Amino acid sequence: MKRLYSWNVNGLRACMNKGFRDFLEREDPDVLCLQETKMQPEQADFEFPGYHLYWNSAVKKGYSGTLVLTKEKPLSVINDLGLDRHNTEGRTITLEYLEHYLVNVYVPNAQNELARLGYRMQWEDDFRGYLGRLKEKKPVIVTGDFNVAKEEIDLKNPQNNRRNAGFSDEERGKMRELLASGFVDSFRYLYPDQENAYSWWSYRFKARERNAGWRIDYFLVSAGYEGQIEDSRILADQTGSDHCPVELILKS
Repeated sequence: MKRLYSWNVNGLRACMNKGFRDFLEREDPDVLCLQETKMQPEQADFEFPGYHLYWNSAVKKGYSGTLVLTKEKPLSVINDLGLDRHNTEGRTITLEYLEHYLVNVYVPNAQNELARLGYRMQWEDDFRGYLGRLKEKKPVIVTGDFNVAKEEIDLKNPQNNRRNAGFSDEERGKMRELLASGFVDSFRYLYPDQENAYSWWSYRFKARERNAGWRIDYFLVSAGYEGQIEDSRILADQTGSDHCPVELILKS
C-alpha cells in the first residue's frame, strides 16, 4: 500500500516545534504534501532523511507556500499553473509518477467579506482547466487545503456561515464544478454520511475542543481511479496547526 498525506501546517517552522517530526516518524508517509509553509527553502535549518523535497514558496516572505516530501523521486515536477497571474504565491506543485500525477494545492482564501472572491473564481477556473489537461494524460490525485466546505455536512454551523469565506455559494459551486469535471472526493466516496468529520478549527472560542470545525482539506482522485482507494482518513487527533493532516491509502 502507498500512504499519501496532506497537512496545512500554518507555518512549517512553528509546526516543527509542535510535534511535526514525531508525526513524520510515526506515520512514515510515502508522500507528504504541505501547505502554508510560510518560508523559503534557504530558511530551513532542518533535514528529512530519506525524502526528496520539492518547494514552491511565495515571493512574499512568510506567506502561503507549498512543499512535497516524497520517498520516490518523481519523473517530473511542475510549479504553478503556467499562468503569470498565478505564479507568485507558491500555491501548487505537480509531481508526475509512473501511475499518476499528484498535485499539491493551497487554494486562495476568499478572505473577510469575500474581498478576494473575484480572484478566487478566476483561479478556480484556471486550476480546473489545468487539472483537466493533466487528466488527459494519466490519472490525477489532487490534495491540499481547498478552503471550502462543499456541503452542509462538512462544517459545524452551516446556517451561520452562508456568506462567509469558505462556505459561500460561489466557492461551493466551483468545488462542485471541479468534481463534475471528473474527480471524486475520496473521503465522501467511502464515508458519504459521516458527520462531525473536520480538518480545520478556528483558534477562537475553543472551537477544536468543541469540534466546531470545517472539512476543507481533501484528497480527490480522477473518476475511474476510485478502485485504487484503500482508505481515506482524517487525523483529527494530530495537533501542531489549526488544520489536521488527511491521508489517502492506495492499494498496492
